[in-house]
Amino acid sequence: MEPKFIGRTNELALLDRLWESEKSQFLVLYGRRRVGKTSLLAEWIFRKTVVKPEAKIIFWVADQDNQESHLRQFSRAVFECAYPGLPIPENFSFTTWDEVWAQLAALAKAERVAVFMDEFSYVMESNPALASNLQRAWDRELEKSNIFLCLSGSHLGMMERGILSGQAPLYGRATGILELKPLPFGMTTQFFINYSAAERVALYSVFGGIPHYWQQIDTKQSVSWNVDTLVFSQGGVYRNEDIILLHDFVKEPQNYVSILKAIASGYGTPKEIETATGIRNVHAGQYLSNLVDTGYVIRRTPVTASDKSRLGRYAISDPFLRFYFRFVASRLSQIALGQNMQASEELRNHWIDFIGRYTWEEICREWVLRASNIPGTLPLYPDLVDSAWTKDAQVDVVGVNFMKKHLILGECKWTSQREKASVLRELVESKTEKIIPQGAWQIFYLGFSKEGWNEHALSYANIINTTKPEGKAANSQWRVTGMKLLSLTDIDTDLSKWS
Repeated sequence: MEPKFIGRTNELALLDRLWESEKSQFLVLYGRRRVGKTSLLAEWIFRKTVVKPEAKIIFWVADQDNQESHLRQFSRAVFECAYPGLPIPENFSFTTWDEVWAQLAALAKAERVAVFMDEFSYVMESNPALASNLQRAWDRELEKSNIFLCLSGSHLGMMERGILSGQAPLYGRATGILELKPLPFGMTTQFFINYSAAERVALYSVFGGIPHYWQQIDTKQSVSWNVDTLVFSQGGVYRNEDIILLHDFVKEPQNYVSILKAIASGYGTPKEIETATGIRNVHAGQYLSNLVDTGYVIRRTPVTASDKSRLGRYAISDPFLRFYFRFVASRLSQIALGQNMQASEELRNHWIDFIGRYTWEEICREWVLRASNIPGTLPLYPDLVDSAWTKDAQVDVVGVNFMKKHLILGECKWTSQREKASVLRELVESKTEKIIPQGAWQIFYLGFSKEGWNEHALSYANIINTTKPEGKAANSQWRVTGMKLLSLTDIDTDLSKWS
């Protein structure tokens, strides 16, 4: 059975628009390994060639080889497009890349030609001068042709340095830039139709929105069976996934692994990471900077504060790596011997807390972002959504619009019972004045609970909606516009529809 292709409607529409343009187009496509860049391009090519089999399309995926091999492989792909049906001469290759670009320019004079160079970061790694070489060819002849060129790569740092940064040779040439993001949680309803909403959240806490991981899941089996089989077993295909992902960026991953383990264990400041790893702060800072470049780690600050806030903390943003370094990395020796009982037990003991602390909060923040674009869903319109914290308070979901002075404050709970009014009362009567920035604000409260809210909580929300209280703190004042309580069922239904 062929893996099904879901989502990516906007991305496919972008490819259509660039193909149908009457001008030369240059798309840069990048994103995390296994996020589906190759599948996206292959799907577009399949759909296009079904309608127009004679379309001239070159699709080439580079590997980690030397520059001579890359030149020979791509030369053969160009020959096949230029002379369809003819056998490729043995050992055929253009002599230089200049000859390759000249052949492409000639092909694209008479008709539209799409050229997809996938994993282009491998080509730049083996031949750092190629970006400058392509820049000259683009300026000299390709830009004047009828070409649709797409460079795709997984190495975020190399793609940015070689193509997107202001110092890159190809800077300013791209007519389209697309960072392919993981699929949103709302798409799980289409892919995992046999699982409940809670089971899909559990899966998302491990595999995130990475299509490649989704395709390995056996939906006839339980969520726990799949996690044990794919991650915790001796033959688990993702047991060494961390090294595969990190080797795209670094040659010696040992110190990076130590830092990721520390962050996954809750150490978020440079000082805490230095203490946990033994890596001196002067060196840890560079490692952290490199990890941020990969996109796997971010430095989070309270959404109500500046990016330079001293309250900033590092966090693993990639769901799979976050799960891996929390539950798997410290148990690899046991798993290698087939002794995965302790790892599985630790997961069972802490999985609910892990989901509640990370995945559920992130899903709720996504709901706020999407809801702010659905008329009538929220009375206030945040343009930034994350969380906020001080030394003595934390709010899980915070949406802020500094210009309009709109503030959304929300609490998230992932437990097996309906939540109580005390959670909401603490948010309104204690945390608000500790979190609110300076100025006069309108506030709307949200409550997110897996199982919903008990009658006392619903009654408290009704009081807030009826009385719309006001408050004051040092240099701040606020007026409440209301409160909305949601369950997992509500969130799942909305995100499924909005995604």
